[in-house]
Amino acid sequence: MNAQHALLHRDGDPDLLRFTTAGSVDDGKSTLIGRLLHDADALYEDHIEALKKAAGGRGDEIDFSFITDGLKAEREQGITIDVAYRYFATAKRRFIIADTPGHEQYTRNMATGASTADLAVILIDARLGVLTQSKRHGFISSLLGVPRLVVAVNKMDLVGYNREVFERIKDEYTDFATRLGFGDLTFIPVSALRGDNVVHKSRRMPWFDGIPLLTHLENVYVGGDRNLIDFRFSVQRVVRPDQTFRGYSGQIAAGVVRPGDEIVVLPSGKRSQITRIVTYDGDLAYAFAPLCVTLCIADDMDISRGDMIAHPKNLPRVERSVEAMVVWMSDQPLAVGKTYLVKHGSAVVKGSCAEIQYRVDPDTLRRDEGTQLGLNDIGRARFSFFKPLLVDEYQRSRQTGSFIVIDPLTNVTVGAAMVIARAGADQVSRQGAQETVSRDIAWQRSKVTPDDRARLLRQQAATIWLTGLSGSGKSAIAMELEQRLIAAGHACFVLDGDNIRHGLNRDLGFSPSDRKENIRRIAEVAKLFNDAGLFVITAFISPYREDRNAAREIIGSARFVEVYLSASVDVCERRDPKGLYAKARAGQIAEFTGVSAPYEPPLTPELTIDTGASGLDESVAILFDFLSDRRR
Repeated sequence: MNAQHALLHRDGDPDLLRFTTAGSVDDGKSTLIGRLLHDADALYEDHIEALKKAAGGRGDEIDFSFITDGLKAEREQGITIDVAYRYFATAKRRFIIADTPGHEQYTRNMATGASTADLAVILIDARLGVLTQSKRHGFISSLLGVPRLVVAVNKMDLVGYNREVFERIKDEYTDFATRLGFGDLTFIPVSALRGDNVVHKSRRMPWFDGIPLLTHLENVYVGGDRNLIDFRFSVQRVVRPDQTFRGYSGQIAAGVVRPGDEIVVLPSGKRSQITRIVTYDGDLAYAFAPLCVTLCIADDMDISRGDMIAHPKNLPRVERSVEAMVVWMSDQPLAVGKTYLVKHGSAVVKGSCAEIQYRVDPDTLRRDEGTQLGLNDIGRARFSFFKPLLVDEYQRSRQTGSFIVIDPLTNVTVGAAMVIARAGADQVSRQGAQETVSRDIAWQRSKVTPDDRARLLRQQAATIWLTGLSGSGKSAIAMELEQRLIAAGHACFVLDGDNIRHGLNRDLGFSPSDRKENIRRIAEVAKLFNDAGLFVITAFISPYREDRNAAREIIGSARFVEVYLSASVDVCERRDPKGLYAKARAGQIAEFTGVSAPYEPPLTPELTIDTGASGLDESVAILFDFLSDRRR
């Protein structure tokens, strides 16, 4: 066993955290990583001696940036050019670091480093404040599905460890980052050069009551990110060493598989059953993403590289056209109509850009209409493929929801794309294990109008969207309001965690993308019930304004009634019968809203009820009276 392998596994097998660093030029990314590795005792003695020699005989002084900046051009210019990967471990966790360039010219390299990251560390120079490149890297991290962001305000020693400087940068970047939907946003003031708040807590900043960067990295919870629902296995190689064995090798992109599972092979649609899961160390009882395994199936089939294996009741989309967010990496602009090679998983097909919809300004997040994307531009485009691809939305699966664009003449990667939606108005109808695309399907409008339903039911349909912390009274108020409306002769229905989670959304987990999808589906169901003329009462925390605004857009502002139950955390915790708050504070529940995860109160709700001051009956009465204009 070599020394690096021993280092990574010296403390058993702690869980793994992949994180990337980014920021503007000379913000100190490489120095921070070097300091982190040095102070965490993750460097060998000969490496440290070599760094001292590289310092030019200046005693024990070390240029920490040299630990990751290994290229001659990087050391000469004092900038990072290529992505540098470093591996180390502590008693609590293993780490893979991607130190990425800060210069705008190398934005594509930053995108490469962030594509597999669980967390991004954005550095900001305390002297310069928030720059456009700092925002660009935050936006790319969000675009690439990185769910957690740590903003390290570096070079605090050069501003006298001034708290006001840190708070000003924190407020400015928070205003920007909250629009990107990060589930976890943390700010830490550091001095990479002096070692303040990198591995050890700084005595020079007693006003900061948080934890050092390494402690945060060791304890941040990432287990909920893994998609264990949607089984996706892209075949990379057919293994046939002799006549007694046939297997299909590849990496599990998402989900879990076990011997005995029924599977379907796409695009053929043929079904079989898993008989063995083979690895170098022996057969497995089950396997999950991102393990590389060889699957054996019960039947002899024509399966080749690029085919996908999935569960028959949970299939990816088969698409000839998708809309995607694109990071363009070439000096030659993305050309509409030009033929490119598209690599998706292990499949390579020809394709073209059918339309460029807009370019995103990373500083303001404004959408600029345009007909081309240039080097380092980010925008939304529609791609068409010469052969159908098996895709998911990127938020659901990074591996099956992304593809790269390759210039067929030079074989150079020119773009990276993240699938966000079906293209145009294409509708998909499933036929067994396969899908066919029909471009002519339209919504069949009913001959019964909303006014007809309103007259019949004597009410104007609406969705009463109750939002607030756990324990604020959402479910209790929803059930009482439903009972009172029924007693008054009104048709209504409650949507809550019980009937949604165990039915419509039973396939969703608790990752940020699944939670967003949970709210979207609820809104779609509520809209259909409203179209039928019913009152709908929803009882969900729905902590993020972006998700609630998306629900409002789906349902329609005229029918969407946002009701904020504004009970404080203290009130909710006192009335918590299941002890969830106590478990969250003890670390037994990760990312619990109000304790370890944020709640964004509505800015302009239709109605606010302080359920800490108002009892159940009073709160229901307030709501019932508020709906008087909609009740006839």
